[in-house]
Amino acid sequence: MKRLAIFFVTVLTLSMALSTAVSAVDTGNGAISGAHYTLNLIGMDTDHPKNDDPNWSSGHRIFVDLTGRTDILLQQSFDGTFEVIDANGTDGTASFKLPAPGSYDIYARPLGTPGGSATITTCAWDEVAEEEVCSTENEVFVRDTAETPGSSPPKFRKVTQALTTIVLPWDIDCDGDGEVDLEAGDRIDIFDDCLENYFWKYDNNGLRVLQLRFYPTS
Repeated sequence: MKRLAIFFVTVLTLSMALSTAVSAVDTGNGAISGAHYTLNLIGMDTDHPKNDDPNWSSGHRIFVDLTGRTDILLQQSFDGTFEVIDANGTDGTASFKLPAPGSYDIYARPLGTPGGSATITTCAWDEVAEEEVCSTENEVFVRDTAETPGSSPPKFRKVTQALTTIVLPWDIDCDGDGEVDLEAGDRIDIFDDCLENYFWKYDNNGLRVLQLRFYPTS
């Protein structure tokens, strides 16, 4: 009986552990549960300019062109915080502050009126070669026009790697000595000293909203 009791206690403990692990991930929308920072990238029609807004640094949103490219400049946060620095991307550039990779995961989903798509790619500037370097990996988001009225919104998916690293498209000379320091296919984190001025290249083709969530991992 004693062995049987130990067996049932062990099974119950394992069952509770598995249940807790599942509930921490399965929120029903693809994201994980827990505290997070939310950033919305909002597509704007060209006939609704935002240049006269007096408070561009407030809120958890960045306005981008509904069609075309917006560069979201990335600044490194050294205190673990996330912050919109310049929310007006309708002039071509916006600015967002976030910590170096390793302490958070990023999840994203398309929202808004069905229809449209967007691609987000992590890029930087190669000071030695004087050229833009964009990752060979990116994330594409499509707002399905075939959704039925009243259906659930699209689910989140994890995009941490694509939004915090660059897979180099060619060899890189980091210090200008004529020697290759990083090879094509190598992966580097944003804010790596080899490149400068990291940013997200956001190519929008009619997507109204892209929602990003940043979850701490430690």
